[in-house]
Amino acid sequence: MMIKKHIPNAITSLNLLAGMMGIYFVLSGKIGYGAYFIFLAAIFDFLDGFVARILKVHSEIGKQLDSLADLVTFGVLPSFIVFQWVKELTNDEFLPFLALIIGVFSALRLAKFNVDTRQTDRFIGVPTPANALLISTLPFFVNKFPATENIIANPYTLIGIAIFMSILLVAELPLIALKFKNYKFQPNLFRYFTLAIGVICIITLGLAGIPIIIISYIALSVLEGAIYRNESKV
Repeated sequence: MMIKKHIPNAITSLNLLAGMMGIYFVLSGKIGYGAYFIFLAAIFDFLDGFVARILKVHSEIGKQLDSLADLVTFGVLPSFIVFQWVKELTNDEFLPFLALIIGVFSALRLAKFNVDTRQTDRFIGVPTPANALLISTLPFFVNKFPATENIIANPYTLIGIAIFMSILLVAELPLIALKFKNYKFQPNLFRYFTLAIGVICIITLGLAGIPIIIISYIALSVLEGAIYRNESKV
């Protein structure tokens, strides 16, 4: 029993380790490695909760450790991806440091999530893993679509993305959570659309499709929210 209760925390620690390794490689100039370590950490992030439910060993320490690991992997690591990328694109000594806003707002997002009872079947604000996946796969998107390089691979555009996504992390914006109470089509229409777009983009574009998936996810969530509000008024 003593060993069993530590298994989820051990998996969470692997999430944290992946985040720290990702930071090392990114600051060594290997920006693309950031996405690989974020994907690896996301797998561990899923597994720790899944294993905890299977073994029925939830703990307050596990909850806190999970948030701390997520802050490093899905907050600090994407901060340094943008930091290093901007640093390579400009001679401005201070501009890259603006990218660290991602880590700060990720901490605020995780803290809000821990105390916000509204986020059981819907997220409020962009989840930190979604933000980290979007940012970390932008280099792959640029490589896949070279015509976008002058727009995206620009230090001011990257800082703009960092600031905009940081605001969305803590915004009072209801977003779709892929949690199905049932599998009927009509109540889950936007969830199925999100999954369909995800599958198509991954199959056709690979990692370069992740930014499209995340942007579509946010757009579909906003559309669903607008439709729901209109129906409520009728």
